[in-house]
Amino acid sequence: MRIGRGFTLVELVITLAIVAILASVAMPMLKVSVQRSKEAELKANLRQIRDALDAYKKAYDEGRVELKSIDKSGYPPNLDVLVNGIEDKSVPDGKKKIRFLRRIPQDPMRSRDDSSSRENSRSDLWGLRSYASETDNPTAGEDVYDVYSLSPLTGTNGIPYAKW
Repeated sequence: MRIGRGFTLVELVITLAIVAILASVAMPMLKVSVQRSKEAELKANLRQIRDALDAYKKAYDEGRVELKSIDKSGYPPNLDVLVNGIEDKSVPDGKKKIRFLRRIPQDPMRSRDDSSSRENSRSDLWGLRSYASETDNPTAGEDVYDVYSLSPLTGTNGIPYAKW
């Protein structure tokens, strides 16, 4: 009669070595996949804000936003206006508001510690470019023409996140 044997020490060490090799190969792949998912979120958030900026400009051009001056660009003064909304001037009673965003999306490339618990206070987490500023050297001004990430990091495509 034969008694069942357990694993020998050599078999356990070899199995452990194989598992360690597989784990060391999988860890860099996991880091890259996490970075790529954050990059996809950054692209989506930038597109969402830029679409809202374009919608505001279109509403301005259609006369639905109060014209404060002829020499204004027609872009919002800040990102909070996109969330809080503006009065629709095309409605006679003026009680209807146009909102362009439900909330200001967060920059996924910034640290989670930078974010505030309040939804409407995220506008300072994005770099703002005014209509009057240069493309190569974006600066904030009296309006918001474009947004960009404030992260100093570079994407997997070799382009800094601030240039996306």
